[in-house]
Amino acid sequence: MTPYLLIAFTALLLAIGSTPVMRRLALRYSVVDNPHARKIHVMPVPLLGGAAIYISFVLVLVFFGDRAYIREFVGIFTGASFMSLMGIIDDRWGLGSYIKLGGQLIAASVLIYSGVQVQLFGGWLDIAVTMVWVVGITNAMNLMDNMDGLSGGIAMIAAVFFTLLAAMSRQYLVGALAAALAGACAGFLIYNWNPAHIFMGDTGSLFLGFLLAAVAIKLRFPSNIPTVTWMIPVLVMALPIFDTTLVFTSRLRRGKNPLTTPGKDHLSHRLARMTGSRREAVLICYLLAGAIGLLSVFITQATLPEAIFVAAVVTVVALFGLWWLEFRNGGVREPEPPPEQARSLS
Repeated sequence: MTPYLLIAFTALLLAIGSTPVMRRLALRYSVVDNPHARKIHVMPVPLLGGAAIYISFVLVLVFFGDRAYIREFVGIFTGASFMSLMGIIDDRWGLGSYIKLGGQLIAASVLIYSGVQVQLFGGWLDIAVTMVWVVGITNAMNLMDNMDGLSGGIAMIAAVFFTLLAAMSRQYLVGALAAALAGACAGFLIYNWNPAHIFMGDTGSLFLGFLLAAVAIKLRFPSNIPTVTWMIPVLVMALPIFDTTLVFTSRLRRGKNPLTTPGKDHLSHRLARMTGSRREAVLICYLLAGAIGLLSVFITQATLPEAIFVAAVVTVVALFGLWWLEFRNGGVREPEPPPEQARSLS
């Protein structure tokens, strides 16, 4: 774990130093998130915090990266950089939901071309699963960027577990990527914790989602069978997956387009209404992500019956939570915004 700790600590320091610089640049060039009816902040907040995460991540891997994995690393880096660039354009000028979706499909294709893909069924089915996974996780992290400290914190927790899992199976590339990401997110969170001084914007959320999806694909567990280990990355990313499922269910139930309809219908918003505190809502999300992450560590050594039992329990709990939050607990109680206030993928 020593190399990973060094990577994470270096990324932490770089993020602490680069985030204020990105904040000043965002203010200078008017890359800010302005408040409106669907926002929980009341003053303009600089974006480009994701650029600080990206820069910290890249600089760390330049110094500590292993050239033995250069081909696969280039594929991951190219796709992640493309996501970050597209996020910058969206933060500054705005991009439509379907344009962003097309960009995500292109980035996923680059990943597959470089040899990074799911290996469960073989052939085109693996390619299809890879595309769905990458686009799904990228959008899930984008959707979770709806409250101070939420998306960055969940990404940090996921990256910590990916680092631990990589160390257990001795996969340096995955461990280095995850450790660098965890450290960069931790440094950014110092400025993003409520009340946030800077947001990551799509520059960060798209980058984080793509990178976490790629790292999850790269994880391998030779000590256990694929029938068991396929669910490990799913468990690590379970909270973003649940939040996206909740949002899509809520919006489809109300007859809204889930990709273009903004709203305060996320898990974090509902928890904030229940607890009366946004900070408590974010901390509860952290706790849930950590608890489910611990299950992923257990699955690495689980037998098939044990893994099936865990998967069944998690599925039942998730379905109950989905039903309770959307139907039993009153669902979404807010007026729809005027058309001009809608923002895609909010």
